[in-house]
Order: sequence, then C-alpha cells, then structure tokens
Amino acid sequence: RGIGNGMSILMFISIAATFPGALWAIKESGKLADGWIEFGTVILIGFVMVALVVFVEQAQRRIPVQYAKRMIGRRSYGGTSTYIPLKVNQAGVIPVIFASSLLFIPSLIVQFSGSTAGWATWIQDHFVTGDHPYYIAVYFVLIVFFAFFYVAISFNPDEVADNMKKYGGFIPGIRAGRPTAEYLSYVLNRITWPGSLYLGLIALVPTMALAGFGGANQNFPFGGT
Repeated sequence: RGIGNGMSILMFISIAATFPGALWAIKESGKLADGWIEFGTVILIGFVMVALVVFVEQAQRRIPVQYAKRMIGRRSYGGTSTYIPLKVNQAGVIPVIFASSLLFIPSLIVQFSGSTAGWATWIQDHFVTGDHPYYIAVYFVLIVFFAFFYVAISFNPDEVADNMKKYGGFIPGIRAGRPTAEYLSYVLNRITWPGSLYLGLIALVPTMALAGFGGANQNFPFGGT
C-alpha cells in the first residue's frame, strides 16, 4: 500500500531537514535556563500538535447509503449498505499552502520594488515578520476561505447524488436526486466549519508561540504545513 502521498513525503523531508538547526537556534536565543525551557516547550507543542492533527485527520462523518435490490434474470443484485465518508478536514493542507503563499506576495513586492515609501514600510511592519495582529488575522481568514473554496471545487454533491440515483442508491430518509445533493451540501458545509477553524488554529499556534519567544519568522520551518 506504500507509505503515503509522494509529494507530501517530499515536503515533510525538506521541512524536517531544518528541524535540528531551528531547534538549536531557539535554544541559543532562549533566556530561561540557558534556553532549555524554550527548547523543551517547542518540542512539547510539536508533540501536542501532532497528536491533535492525527485525531482530527481521522475524524469523518459517515453518511449511510442503501442500495435497492434489483432482479436481473434469476439473480438478485444490490441490497447492500455502505456509507459516504466525509472528512472533517476535507481540504487537507491545501488552504494553509494557498494562504501562506498569498501572504508572501506583499513582501516580494517590497523586495523587488526596493522602495522606502510609506506603503512599503507599512507592509514591512505588518506583513513580513508574521507576528503582527494584522498578519495573523488575515492569515486565519484566508485559511478559512480557502478551506471552503477547495472543498467546493473538489467535492460535487450533484455528481455524487446523480451517481447514487443511477445505481439505485439512496440515503435513508432522503429522496434521491436533488434532495440528496442538498443534504450532502448541507452536511459538508457543517463539517467544513470546524475543519477550517482547526486548520487556522493549527497554522497559527507556531506563529504565536514563536512570537512569544522573541518574534516569528516566515522562514522558520515549524508551521501549519
């Protein structure tokens, strides 16, 4: 079965390769017990985040589906029960990547323009270091937006409902066709809210933690991804 998605593994390796140096930099810049308290705190936060991510990533809403029996010749087909798994975090890590990439554009504009005007200074102060409240708020809102956006383009309730109707499947208590599509859309929107908020909080925990340790940095390897 393999060990997962190849692209995700490559991203993890490239990020994890910088962990030792980044952790040691936190220890060297720490002020409590020669930096060991900050060092241990970051490791503890990392373990807690991993446990939370594993728990939420496994969470899903299972919508029961029943297939009616069909007689073809002398044989009976169908009559089985299954379910549609809808993950709480249906969008995965894509919203975090989109949001962080979009927020990197202002700093690129300032770097390429080389301007020292007021607007460039404002961007430098608010959207480069990553620990300003404006940056944190915009980052969170973008993650929530892209979570809903990605779910909307990756899961088509109308198509799922049509396929179910074509093969004699239905959700108990829900009429086949349009009512099924509306029900799937309703459930998907409800579970996307906690999923998007979870993504936003996970992505912001490293930023806020590092800000407490003397300032965050967009190039620091620990992040929501």
